[in-house]
Amino acid sequence: MGYANGVLIDHVLRSVTLVTLGFLVAICTGVPLGLWMGWSRKAEAVINPVFLIIRPIPPLAWIPLAILWLGLGDMAKILVIWFAAFVPSVINAYAGVRNLDKTLIEAAQMLGTPFLTFVREILLPGASPMIFTGLRLSLQASWTTLVAAELVGAMTGLGRVLNAAQQDLYPGMILVGMIVVTLCGWLMTAALGVAERRALSWNTASQAGE
Repeated sequence: MGYANGVLIDHVLRSVTLVTLGFLVAICTGVPLGLWMGWSRKAEAVINPVFLIIRPIPPLAWIPLAILWLGLGDMAKILVIWFAAFVPSVINAYAGVRNLDKTLIEAAQMLGTPFLTFVREILLPGASPMIFTGLRLSLQASWTTLVAAELVGAMTGLGRVLNAAQQDLYPGMILVGMIVVTLCGWLMTAALGVAERRALSWNTASQAGE
């Protein structure tokens, strides 16, 4: 049976896959870039002006260009999701580095701490709370953008369900699509919260001891 070229589980799996891919690509590019900009004044001077130009562009404005470049397939949708999730991940990683305790940085420099050790034991742990804040914002942006991206040219997916239901004047199916999108977003956010608590368990333990 099904609706809009597929049963509900097919639409869910398609949308979750697109969100996950776009989100992962965004954090794998955005977080390192934000850390680099936050740590290196030279990198910030070169990259930040370009970032400030593209930052105000709404993610949905990239849809026509993504379709022109990549067609109506999944890659165009992943590109749009990537941009939506990329910006918050860069901003928060950058802020996390800039909020590091200067005393720790100076002590590490005085002790001659190797750079990789510094990154692993000081930079990343110190910036992690802000990085995870950026990840939550990125995930939310990914889902918001996915639905809009799937309204154009998608054969399956939750955005396709919403678009088809709107054209068929089917409010019940619109509500079903909205509820499923909400549940998927909530479940992925909850999973990210579990990962955050485990990754930052050291921080929680230190606060409990104070």
